[in-house]
Amino acid sequence: MTGLPPPLRARMGLGRTFQVPRPLGDLTVFENALVGAMQAGGLRGRHACAAAYQALALTGMAGQANTRASSLRLLDRKRLELARALAMQPRVLLLDEIAGGLSDPETEILIETIRSVNACGTTIVWVEHVIRLLTAVSTRLVCLADGRVLADGRPAEVLASDEVRAAFLGGGVL
Repeated sequence: MTGLPPPLRARMGLGRTFQVPRPLGDLTVFENALVGAMQAGGLRGRHACAAAYQALALTGMAGQANTRASSLRLLDRKRLELARALAMQPRVLLLDEIAGGLSDPETEILIETIRSVNACGTTIVWVEHVIRLLTAVSTRLVCLADGRVLADGRPAEVLASDEVRAAFLGGGVL
């Protein structure tokens, strides 16, 4: 899929978020999600509106549907970024360090949101450096270093790997 243009990848069922959320600030939260449904998802009319609203409900943003995106705090910008990707109804969702910059209480909210997304049947591939978040949600963890897989399996097994410990902690305890 690497050579395909983003709209075609999206229509094939691959959604993604960006590390730094950049909502369309002059639009409302709902309008931002609607852009995801229409532009990336190829949906139209009431189908696009329904997908946008469902994505907002799933991410806990429905109550802010009429709020200007530019006025959102960081956690809500990240949840809107997630909703915009979900509005296109992907089968696989790529999360790029979505927890970056959030406080511990905010990450707890985000964890519950991601659990809900996954429970709805969306496969999630999550690149993250905050290990606590990955282990709270993941059923499978793949640890990469220098372009190769160091370990792949259940989170506890991967984190117990001597090779993972050596690569990331100099042999210390995770």
